[in-house]
Amino acid sequence: MEKHSQLPDVQIIVADNASTDASLLYVETNHPNINIIRLDKNYGFAEGYNRALRFVETDYYVLLNSDVEVTEGWLQPMLDLMQQKPDIAACMPKIRSTTDRNSFEYAGAAGGFIDRYGYTFCRGRLFHTIEKDTGQYDTEMEIFWATGACMMIRAKLFHEFGGFDDNFFAHMEEIDLCWRLKNAGYTIWYTPRSVVYHVGGGALPQSSPFKAFLNYRNNLLMLYKNLPEKHSKRILNIRMALDGVSSVHSLLKGDFSIIKAVWKAHKSYRKLRRSYNQTTGNIAVTSYPSCVFHRSAVFQYFIKGRKKFENMILMPI
Repeated sequence: MEKHSQLPDVQIIVADNASTDASLLYVETNHPNINIIRLDKNYGFAEGYNRALRFVETDYYVLLNSDVEVTEGWLQPMLDLMQQKPDIAACMPKIRSTTDRNSFEYAGAAGGFIDRYGYTFCRGRLFHTIEKDTGQYDTEMEIFWATGACMMIRAKLFHEFGGFDDNFFAHMEEIDLCWRLKNAGYTIWYTPRSVVYHVGGGALPQSSPFKAFLNYRNNLLMLYKNLPEKHSKRILNIRMALDGVSSVHSLLKGDFSIIKAVWKAHKSYRKLRRSYNQTTGNIAVTSYPSCVFHRSAVFQYFIKGRKKFENMILMPI
């Protein structure tokens, strides 16, 4: 990390969510030039970052998971992109897997997108199908969301828009923030000129019922907060019905954890949504921003059998 991040005025800071292992001792012993922000308890990804970044004064933040391996020259392309295009609020690099270094990694791949029902996918990753990186997504382009595993964001905008939503705790908070920024007219970009490797699933494994709960609940909260008002009720009703279909499908396979996670997620969503209104700051949400796609990603993947991003028929709204 230190070796490949030697740019003027770059400062490496570890934000610790009250860890109980020897990780901080390791950092202090082996990397004395790295600053540490110690939080008094585990606030989760969302509130943990919000609290830590209050102490960091800079023009740009790079939010980086602890299970990400950076490469030589990884910072400069993202910085160049942000400086060249002032409308860009955040950007991300190419994310490859540490276990299969020629494949994309689930959490971000070559840039995040979303369909009108709130299902997220990436160039290089559709649901659980992950592509090999053969250079097919080596174009720099606008995307819908940048992964929180490795995201560069303008510090001023991060704070102006309230940072991550504390209620999310973890999962989809970065997509929600990107959506709020796009509703305000900013753009999110991907650059393949920067490459990092991500382990993924270190904090919460894919099989975790708590992870399922967070994903189902936070997706509904994100939709409620950011959908255009004229589409909100219909889309949310469809999405909640699709959640039910997903839980029944899991139940038929003998997995009882998903139906419980969906029930708890919908209950928590109904409780939390009372604290929101359908505005982004003072900006009324009247239309979809760029890079939201009209067709259903679920239908194309599971019914049409289109397993690669480049084969999807995706109509921008």
